[in-house]
Amino acid sequence: MALPTAWGAVAITFKLACPLAQQTGLGARIVSSAVFFAVGTGLVLHVRRGFLRELHQLRRIAGAAQDVLLRPLPPRIDGLALAAGQLSADRGATVGGDLYEVVATDHGVRVVMGDVRGHGVAALATVAAVLGSFREAAHDEAELACVMRRLERAMGRHLRERSREEHPSAGGGDPASPSAEEFVTVLLLEIRRDGEVVALNCGHPWPYLLRGKAAGPAAVARGYAELVAGGEPLPPLGPFPLPAELPVVRCGRLLPGEGLLLHTDGIEDARDGRGRFFPLAVALAEAVRVQPVVPKAVIRAVFAQLLRHTGGLPTDDAALLVLRNDRTRVPVQYGEPRVHSGAK
Repeated sequence: MALPTAWGAVAITFKLACPLAQQTGLGARIVSSAVFFAVGTGLVLHVRRGFLRELHQLRRIAGAAQDVLLRPLPPRIDGLALAAGQLSADRGATVGGDLYEVVATDHGVRVVMGDVRGHGVAALATVAAVLGSFREAAHDEAELACVMRRLERAMGRHLRERSREEHPSAGGGDPASPSAEEFVTVLLLEIRRDGEVVALNCGHPWPYLLRGKAAGPAAVARGYAELVAGGEPLPPLGPFPLPAELPVVRCGRLLPGEGLLLHTDGIEDARDGRGRFFPLAVALAEAVRVQPVVPKAVIRAVFAQLLRHTGGLPTDDAALLVLRNDRTRVPVQYGEPRVHSGAK
């Protein structure tokens, strides 16, 4: 308050004490107007600097909170190279309704990718509930199905708390996203030491298998992105209880140099000005023309094509996670299963 007070004192002193300010001639009026314009400009600039400092501080706090919630992934985990990225539909936010995490456990490297109904900062509470449960359950539970059960219970607790907060007795208004309509799709993967991949899917898109180029005499320098064939997913977490038996899908082995790309439906559902969906498989094939698959390069290339396709930020949150097998092992033997794909 000291600087605005000083500016105001200058203006008042000039008006009351300066003889020029008492005159009514054109020149005196021009000088008086210039003085008050300078005072007003100084006050505006001071207020603007204060707002910018506060905005910068708020962004630093928000960035720290977002990094704790959706923490940056290391470049390597247990012999796997990885990278992840996200685009939020809310301008100014770096996280929204998409979630991902990769942890190395005694049971293998476990991965979660999820998508909360809705987008932006309104979905952060659900993201926190699911990620917090996964980070504990991934280490505690020996079976992938038990990890999913833990996530289901965490989601149930979160929805019950939301329902109490939304009850009319709580005194709040109608929520923009009622808990009765809340759900989250979840894909769980487990990559074992020998490269075997098992999965459990609740309403989420299946991943893509990435190879740098084709095998065989007709191989050319082009990339291949093949949809993993995992069957029909289970229902998302939230609206209905999961069945008594959770079918864990065995997807074969991820060979050295091959990659897996996990994504949320904000990628494939993105449309251009003519209503055409984003061709993710084509974009991935273009991104992995050079072997080996480079996770960061794949994400940069796909996001660049996505932004060109939509002409700016997408209307829904979009997340990508790429893992490449850098482990050394005995070459694949005849008849050994590989990661199943949806390619014909």
